[in-house]
Amino acid sequence: MTIGVLFVSTGGICRAPMAAGVFRTFARRGRIEHMFDIAAAGTFDGHADDPPSLLAREVTERRGYAFGLAAVRPLLPDDLARYDHSIAMDRTNLAAMRWMAPAGCVDRPQLLMRHVREAGAIDIVDPYGGSAADYERALDLIERGCAGLMMTIVHALQGSTGQGAAT
Repeated sequence: MTIGVLFVSTGGICRAPMAAGVFRTFARRGRIEHMFDIAAAGTFDGHADDPPSLLAREVTERRGYAFGLAAVRPLLPDDLARYDHSIAMDRTNLAAMRWMAPAGCVDRPQLLMRHVREAGAIDIVDPYGGSAADYERALDLIERGCAGLMMTIVHALQGSTGQGAAT
């Protein structure tokens, strides 16, 4: 069973590939990477086929996360039906995803920060055009969100296989 996780940001060149790299690294460290199909996309197609942002890559790799160099791709309505977890970086992305979702999938997209208790933030601010410090702040939230998302998925898997903790 492969679990599809799609991270979505506006242009798909900063936050989404950063989140995909962080999540992929968490899965690799947990020796469960084989269980996932992890991808990134953007709601705006103006960066299609461009490489991810250099600052996004540098900041992410400096913290020890794998960062794929796949070309940026636009979000497609079929993606929202295909991926089990369609994850938005902010409320604007979430609204766009829900607007383009096929019937029956409108509620599937969710905010990354939804998976963080007492997050202190709802949106991960787009660092595009900003400084390295802006990318670092975004990555701080992405790390917390990806950790929470991984916990959500692992707990759901344990519950579905009867491997939950005894009470």
